[in-house]
Amino acid sequence: MKVNQQEVAHRIQALREDMGFSMQEMAEATGRSLADYAAQESGEKDLSFTFLSKCAAQFGVDVVELLTGDDPHLTGYSLVRASDGLPINRREGFTYLHKAPFFKNRLCEPFLVTTPYSEEEQNRPIHLSHHAGQEFDYIISGHMRFQYENHVEELGPGDTLLYDSGRGHGMIATGGEPCTFIALVMKPGEKDIK
Repeated sequence: MKVNQQEVAHRIQALREDMGFSMQEMAEATGRSLADYAAQESGEKDLSFTFLSKCAAQFGVDVVELLTGDDPHLTGYSLVRASDGLPINRREGFTYLHKAPFFKNRLCEPFLVTTPYSEEEQNRPIHLSHHAGQEFDYIISGHMRFQYENHVEELGPGDTLLYDSGRGHGMIATGGEPCTFIALVMKPGEKDIK
């Protein structure tokens, strides 16, 4: 299944208008400036998973509903074959394949992620993201430089990370090749929501 960014942006706009939220309220809910929010809602700017998650939380819907227009419906189990899943473009070059998009009431968002190698990124500051909850990453192949606030770690196949994703974190592939890993993005519990 292919995700059309313009359709996703249109669903976000339609939900915002149907629920009576102003663009300013959504900008605050997603942690963006009004101009950045407007660019994402119009489809002019890439829709990051963090942005989509925050929109879905504000609207009280599943992120997959924003992406596909369908509400997840499986409740017992979900089987997604090796090459299947719901592709999500998070940022340029990164590929995210959601591995359980139609399982209803998920406690986590499971992704197969491939981070491209970029020579230009090797000596630049790593872009840091923030999203509520925790994240578990398991390196399958390649190597990664992971930054958590001011801490930097080098990882390889079999290495794992578990961290508070509400704090600044980011990663790049190292070693001249892409890095592929499993990412489980875990939502905060009711008591953790502020």
